[in-house]
Amino acid sequence: MKIKFPTPGGVGEVQGNPLQSRECYVEAVRKGQKRNVDNAPDQVPPGKKGKTPEEKNSEEAETPAKVQQAEELLNIEIIPENPNKTTRIGSHLGEKAKKEITLCLQRNADIFAWTPQDLEGIDPQVITHHLNIDPNYKPIKKRKDISGLRRTRLSRQK
Repeated sequence: MKIKFPTPGGVGEVQGNPLQSRECYVEAVRKGQKRNVDNAPDQVPPGKKGKTPEEKNSEEAETPAKVQQAEELLNIEIIPENPNKTTRIGSHLGEKAKKEITLCLQRNADIFAWTPQDLEGIDPQVITHHLNIDPNYKPIKKRKDISGLRRTRLSRQK
């Protein structure tokens, strides 16, 4: 197998051996297989000190099981008259940034879609898909698969 590809100095060529590539692939797959470590006995290589079960448990307790959020979030009411219409912003923002974001969101509260009914009025031209087909061409009908009909007839006869 030969592959040609462009290089700054001209066209480069690489010739490969299919047998070697297959062997390489098989070896990579074999090495990449996951091993079931949980069922393996706790063996420590000679010369290395192993950890006691208590040490292993304390390490597991220190690592969090779930991903924590980057920062605390503050709920802000976008429409003060309606407490159900809220969003959240970061708590580590400065006071000036919090006020600016809150005011911007409150000024543009009419843009938010709180329910699917709020999404009315989208122009169909935006959401309609058209195939790029020349209307001057005559449509071509696909031929029937006759061999399929023959097979069904034969299977019914048996």
